Amino acid sequence: MSNKTAAAPVGVQMVEVTVDQDGQRIDNFLRTALKGVPKSLIYRVVRKGELRVNKKRVKPDYRVQAGDQVRIPPIRVAAPREQVPVGQGLTDALEAAVLYEDKDLIIVNKPSGLAVHGGSGVSLGLIEALRQMRPEQRFMELVHRLDRDTSGCIMVAKKRSMLRYLHEALRQKGRISKIYHALVVGRWPTRKHQVDAPLSKNELKSGERIVRVHPMGKPSLTQFRVLRRFGSVATLVEAQPITGRTHQIRVHAQFAGHPIIGDDKYGVDEQNREMKALGFRRLFLHAAELRLTLPNGERLRVEAPLESQLNDGLAKLDASGQDRTELQVGSND
Repeated sequence: MSNKTAAAPVGVQMVEVTVDQDGQRIDNFLRTALKGVPKSLIYRVVRKGELRVNKKRVKPDYRVQAGDQVRIPPIRVAAPREQVPVGQGLTDALEAAVLYEDKDLIIVNKPSGLAVHGGSGVSLGLIEALRQMRPEQRFMELVHRLDRDTSGCIMVAKKRSMLRYLHEALRQKGRISKIYHALVVGRWPTRKHQVDAPLSKNELKSGERIVRVHPMGKPSLTQFRVLRRFGSVATLVEAQPITGRTHQIRVHAQFAGHPIIGDDKYGVDEQNREMKALGFRRLFLHAAELRLTLPNGERLRVEAPLESQLNDGLAKLDASGQDRTELQVGSND
């Protein structure tokens, strides 16, 4: 059976923006309306002025308003792929990984190795799995993203209004705190509290995406705090990204001279091989905690426990005689 999907032509569409869609960027609105259409094609339609909102051209950052009349030009939409069913093992794992859930929001302790969404060779991601697990839920969208190899807290909105609320909160400094734990190579200096270095995203000839510190990059700031030492071999640190750039914590740790253990993109292969012997077989970056205020004013703090593989690795590193030192806040290095 062929996996290819035929492109189905679609004529001009007139779509009215609903109250639930109010405030959404026009490109994101189109991605929902045109399932199966590549993002590059959607952006091209907007840039070329082929799209009309209330009979006028709009810029890519335009935010739709309830009642807007959106004219979508003829476009070829890929026929939907056959849905990949969620296996019982993944269903059970994700149900057990739910850290918080109410009628508007679900927070999951995403396992390492699971992409947040399908595409680019990934047939099934977290969001597709959750939609199958909650078939009665009409709306379910990622609020933010985590790299495939990063584990921990990730928010999924169950209502458009919650998605808009959380996106606005993420844009405003201090309203949502995302706290990560990372095991880095070497002895991170206690007095090094932050890395402030601009980041630039590039694509290699192979198509691989890579991020580098570059003076012409976007301003990027990560705050760090030492949690636990393993002699001069490794340091468990807390990392809090103040900005939200791609691979930010990983690149800032590398830039500081202490790459994250298990990072096959920004780390050191020899050091990663040595740590594999202790059981660190994946990127040791974990979204450990989320702090936010819900729309009703309730303060929410959600913590995601480390998976057993990482805890076992820390125990072996401790037992290997690396002169572990517990640090107190304010101690000198």
